[in-house]
Amino acid sequence: MKDQKALWIIVVCIAFISSPVLAQPPKLPVTPGATFGASLSKEGAVPVAELPGMLKAKETADVTVIGKVMDVCPKKGCWMSIEMPDHEPVFVMMKDYGFFVPLELIGKKVAIDGQASIVTTSVEELRHYAEDAKKSKEEIEAITAPKKEIRLTANGIAVLE
Repeated sequence: MKDQKALWIIVVCIAFISSPVLAQPPKLPVTPGATFGASLSKEGAVPVAELPGMLKAKETADVTVIGKVMDVCPKKGCWMSIEMPDHEPVFVMMKDYGFFVPLELIGKKVAIDGQASIVTTSVEELRHYAEDAKKSKEEIEAITAPKKEIRLTANGIAVLE
């Protein structure tokens, strides 16, 4: 009986200690042609800068866009942001939390297939993403209002260059 209890304590300790190791972005190649999530066709892809115009007439749009990755969640690789000229970056989440992307995507040009929409992100959610991005306590506390932003839910991402 004591042996079983000791074994349980060891198993719980190992799980607790190894959990931060498991919660990291994947270490995968990000060479041109690499894909994450569902495979996609880059045919008909448009620059990410066209998203605001596409979303003026409708709430959501199924799109394939091309853009440069500005940031990736350093905790798990579960979100990223895409550069927009003269606009706030487009926030990209992975559909159904079904895949993650490596930090090495930062600075790469990618094609993203998914659904774009304009959403209002709550203060709580904005603070959560700021914590994920390892922002300072002051930066996190400075988030006091919800934010209207373009969000893209990615089915798949392909590295272009």
